[in-house]
Amino acid sequence: MSEILFEEVPCLDLADFISGDSSKKAAFVKKLGEAYENIGFVAIKNHGLDQNMQDELYSAIKNFFLLPDNIKAKYEQPDKGFQRGYTGKGKEHAKGRNTGDLKEFYHVGQPLDEISNDDTVKEEYLPNVWPREVPEFKDISLKVFKTLEAAGKTMLRAIALNLGLKENYFESKIENGNSILRSIHYFPIKNPDDVPADAVRAAEHGDINLITILMGASADGLQVLRRDGKWIPITALPDQLIVNVGDMLERLTNKKLKSTIHRVVNPPRELMDTSRYSIPFFMHPRSEMDLSCLNSCIDENHPKAFEDCTAGEFLDERLKELGLKK
Repeated sequence: MSEILFEEVPCLDLADFISGDSSKKAAFVKKLGEAYENIGFVAIKNHGLDQNMQDELYSAIKNFFLLPDNIKAKYEQPDKGFQRGYTGKGKEHAKGRNTGDLKEFYHVGQPLDEISNDDTVKEEYLPNVWPREVPEFKDISLKVFKTLEAAGKTMLRAIALNLGLKENYFESKIENGNSILRSIHYFPIKNPDDVPADAVRAAEHGDINLITILMGASADGLQVLRRDGKWIPITALPDQLIVNVGDMLERLTNKKLKSTIHRVVNPPRELMDTSRYSIPFFMHPRSEMDLSCLNSCIDENHPKAFEDCTAGEFLDERLKELGLKK
């Protein structure tokens, strides 16, 4: 496929894929493939997450992040790799960097009470942690988690078809997957001279997981690195979600689908004392999923680029690189 230099992230209608109209479905899969083989990002509409749910979750996370740091710290679990609950300011850094990002965040994972005792992944996951000071946080977080997970499953069905796989290829691999809903606060900086000169809200990075689903942020700042080296700003419209390829999917497809480098830049100096909120859903498979490159993505012009590993092994390696796990 020839390279396409998108000026903006393409927008697709998820309703076309599930409409029952075979021509609309095929067109969706084709456009998705073009975007993911080139820029690695799309915007989608008719995804199931309504504005009321988004507003309710943003309200809850703002109430949490307004709490004093010593109260928020009660919900921090560094000994468990920060995989549930709160992660304090500047504690995560991008791969290859030592300077912490100018953010704090809160992790919500699979609700254990909804996983059968017969499923072995239940023993792998930590229970969710809920802030007592913000009682509304739990219900809306879980509601959004399940809504975005459902949208992600539909997207992976389309991705499977684009790769020439059976439509349900990912189903067993993502059932009760190790996904994370991350509520992020890029906190205000009262005096920019008080932070390291190279500190940014989120340094350039690729996501670890299969796909990331992002609802509209409270302010601009997200940028994607196009293949010609140009940074392109991305802003989701109110009815859109942004869905991008993660490193696990790039690995599985031997770089056919692109996990594109992206970042959140600092605002102008005069706006550094303002907050920015963002809520990505990182869709992970089960830890035993084999991420070995698909044979169909390997040929003479595209030799195998990665060593075999499981999703669990890859996640552990990356969490250590990000400074979240020892």
